[in-house]
Amino acid sequence: MTRARTVALIAGLGRLPQVIVDALDRAGEAVVIAALQGFEPDLPGHAVDAFRLERLVPFLDRLADRGVTHICLAGAVRRPALDPELFDARTAMLVPRIVAAMRPGDDSTLRTFLAIFEEHGFAILGAHDLAPELLPVEGVPTRATPGAEAAAGARLGEAAVAELGQTDTGQACVVAGGAVIAREGPEGTDAMLAALPTGVAAGRSGLLFKAPKPGQDRRADLPVIGPETARGAAAAGLGGIVIEAGGVMVLDLPQVIAILDAQGMFLWVRPAGDVA
Repeated sequence: MTRARTVALIAGLGRLPQVIVDALDRAGEAVVIAALQGFEPDLPGHAVDAFRLERLVPFLDRLADRGVTHICLAGAVRRPALDPELFDARTAMLVPRIVAAMRPGDDSTLRTFLAIFEEHGFAILGAHDLAPELLPVEGVPTRATPGAEAAAGARLGEAAVAELGQTDTGQACVVAGGAVIAREGPEGTDAMLAALPTGVAAGRSGLLFKAPKPGQDRRADLPVIGPETARGAAAAGLGGIVIEAGGVMVLDLPQVIAILDAQGMFLWVRPAGDVA
C-alpha cells in the first residue's frame, strides 16, 4: 500500500509560501508549515512550527512523528546567528559539515541541508513541483516583443549571470546600452532595481535578465520575479524582462503582464543559450 504524501513546507518570507499553501489546499494534500525562528511567514489559517538550526535533528524527528514524507523550501531567509549553547548532541555532530558548506555560499549551504533532509528519510520537492503554474511557458506573453537589441542584451545578461553564479553571488543583472550596468547582490533583484537611478535606461532600451545559477539544485532557491520586479524595471526605464524558461518562477503572472503591457514593455521567457 502506497503511503499517503504529507508535505512539510519550510517557509520563509514573501508571497511564495502562500502560493504553495494555496496549491496544496486546492489539491487536498496534508501540509505541515514550519519556519526558521525569526522568519515566520503570515499564513492565515495555518499554524507555523518555528524551529532553530541548533536543534535541527529534533525538528526533523518532529516532522517524522507527524507523518511528513516530503519537504519543500519556499520563501526568503537569511543565515541566522547560531548560539553554540543551544545545540543538542545530535545536531552538534552536523556542525562541521554545515560550517564547511556555508563557506562557499548559499548554493552549497542549501545542497547540504537538502542532503541532510534526504538522509533523514524525506523526499525533496521544488516549489514549482507543487505549483507548476509558477513556471511560465516559453515565449513572449506581453504585447510588446523583444527585438535584435534585446536578443543581444539577453546574451550579455546570460553570460553575466553565469559569472555571478560561479561565485554564488546573484541570479540577475541589468543590461543597458550594450553593457551590464548592475548585478544582483545578497539583497535581491528588487533591491538592485530600486538602487538604479529612475529612468537610467530612458527610452525603454535596456532589460533585466534573470536565470538560475549554473548547475544549481533546482529543488530550492529557484529564482522568482513578481509584480514588484515589473514595477522596478518600469521605474528604471527598462524595455523588458528576460527570464530563463523553466528556470525562473513568476508570481502573479497576469498582473506582471498587465504592468508590463501598460508600460509598453516585454516579458521574454527565453530558452537557455538561445542565440536568436
